[in-house]
Amino acid sequence: MATTPLVIAVDGPAASGKGTVARGLARHYGLPHLDTGKLYRAVALSLLRWGGDPDSEFAALRAVHEVAGLMDDPELTSEMVGGIASRVSAYPAVRAALLERQREFAGSPDGAVLDGRDIGTVIAPHAPAKLFVTASIDERARRRHAELTAAGLPVHLEEILIDLRARDERDSGRSAAPLVMADDALLLDTSAMGPDEALAEAIRLVETRLAT
Repeated sequence: MATTPLVIAVDGPAASGKGTVARGLARHYGLPHLDTGKLYRAVALSLLRWGGDPDSEFAALRAVHEVAGLMDDPELTSEMVGGIASRVSAYPAVRAALLERQREFAGSPDGAVLDGRDIGTVIAPHAPAKLFVTASIDERARRRHAELTAAGLPVHLEEILIDLRARDERDSGRSAAPLVMADDALLLDTSAMGPDEALAEAIRLVETRLAT
């Protein structure tokens, strides 16, 4: 008898640790992983490269067609790209254009792990395991500051805190696929956890959900 592919949806705000958790789950279960936020970052980077206007939904939609060649670009991790990505991800036309490729990935017969903002609610609402990964805003800012400082970038903690609050407001308040915790998702608060502890708890939660 055929078994249902294991699809794990991991959602949460910026710098919550969801990417680290999702990558760890993919390794643990031997599943392909998609960081859906990179798709929106690639749109943002494309806009920056050709001088498009982030405040134009039409310009952002044009940039969608260039994402394939940018998914591994190191500039995707920059704060500027991340800020623009949060803005363009609010456009319904952009989300619709990227929806099918995300759902196709989630529909892999081998299973998949996806992380983002709307995986459990829009992209893979029938995923058998859903996690909502979060952390306090102060801890998230501290982590992002440490990450960027280690990369040699001149950043200030207060500026990062302001940026994260703005992203949270945009992500949760947008009309198209807002960031919300799915009704059947399990909450994972990583505020007081290191990466290994967070992954161990994520595996425990997934196993708990699969057992029921």
